[in-house]
Amino acid sequence: MPPFEEHSQRFKKVANAKIIGVDIKDIRFPTSLNQDGSDAMHTDPDYSCVYVTIKTNKNVVGYGLTFTLGRGTEIVALACKSLSRIVLFRRLEWIYKDFAYLWRRLTSDSQLRWVGPEKGVVHLAAAAILNALWDMWGRIEGKPVWKLLSDMTPEQLVSLIDFRYIRDTVNEHTARKILEDRVNNKAQRERELLREGYPAYTTQVGWLGYSEEKVKELCHKFLSLGYTSFKIKVGKNLQEDIRRCEVIREVIGYKNKLMLDANQVWEVNEAVEWMKELAKFKPTWIEEPTSPDDVFGHAEILKQLKPYNIGVATGEMCANRIMFKQFLRYNAMNYCQVDSARIGGINEILSVYLMSFVANVPVCPHAGGVGLCEMVQHLQMWDYICLSQTIENRIIEFVDQQHEHFEDPVCIKRAAYMPPMNPGYSTKLKEESILEYSYPDGNYWKNKITEEEVSSQDSEEKSD
Repeated sequence: MPPFEEHSQRFKKVANAKIIGVDIKDIRFPTSLNQDGSDAMHTDPDYSCVYVTIKTNKNVVGYGLTFTLGRGTEIVALACKSLSRIVLFRRLEWIYKDFAYLWRRLTSDSQLRWVGPEKGVVHLAAAAILNALWDMWGRIEGKPVWKLLSDMTPEQLVSLIDFRYIRDTVNEHTARKILEDRVNNKAQRERELLREGYPAYTTQVGWLGYSEEKVKELCHKFLSLGYTSFKIKVGKNLQEDIRRCEVIREVIGYKNKLMLDANQVWEVNEAVEWMKELAKFKPTWIEEPTSPDDVFGHAEILKQLKPYNIGVATGEMCANRIMFKQFLRYNAMNYCQVDSARIGGINEILSVYLMSFVANVPVCPHAGGVGLCEMVQHLQMWDYICLSQTIENRIIEFVDQQHEHFEDPVCIKRAAYMPPMNPGYSTKLKEESILEYSYPDGNYWKNKITEEEVSSQDSEEKSD
């Protein structure tokens, strides 16, 4: 597939711009204080991100991030620093003329790939850099990323993707043909999206550390806002899960949807037996019922739960497109939950959408972490306009956290994501939030660490 042969007039004005700086920050929010984000596996998360700012010598800037949970964020930041050398001093024309080549260069460095390849810390870091480059491209073109993608031709879209290792499922020719067959009526679907938005479900009601009273209160709140789909965390204690499901069904009834999320805590047989006990609450899906790498375990759970009309959703911890290929090929997921930062940015995510389309599995992306809602809305809107052409069985997760820290936060109306209209990937943080929550030198953490040190010294003196 040839790279972009022609760029827009807007791009041509900055094509020779050179990347002169990659700024990397560790940003952490103290969400563990209120049990926000808590589940059976992650009991005390501090929602965090590695935040990347890519600067050029022509005042063109891109902002990107990758989501983390507190401790360990500094490791991802170091990986970003190592990878940044690959893009530093590159001209924008070199990067965007053959973006698939740049993607492969970032993810296949002959030395750095040893600590991957295409998985874990190094892939999270690659996503942060790539997300910043996509944000920059949208800003150059004056378009939100969903519109930037939707305006591309099928040939241009295919040129963005590295099809290595997945051609036995979808190749360049097949992908182009799929996209070409769906070019008609793109404008109509875009108008519908701008008018109606894209449906959302909420996980905000169901963090495992929340009390029954808080769960009820939040369910009433989100019902009043028009939500019809709710997700809660399960997997720590069966009797407590039964009670939580009873509580939420009492409030939302059985006309609305309930989804469950175990966050990987169960063995395969345990997942099946546990879900049989919860089947009476008619959940739409059980999310991450076992290890995120266990393809055949997920397939067995899916098979065993099919008579109960319970689907299996997974993918937020899926490392790369090759893992998704296996989940889809071996019938191990009913809902594909690709994450905007877990794998290598939009270039790789496009391949997952295409494979999911071939497998007839709807994509319902994972969101909720810092900036994830802001990013995944762009992906799902592109999918509706250019690929799936339907919203049936598709929905975007919404968590009401950290949006106030972004300059272009998500806009939800009538329980639907409204398309963002500002240029870029909606990933730019407010400067005051960076100053407050940078770790360890931000105002919040600097004071907090000092308090902890004093407390620790007091404890030592008392023990002496």
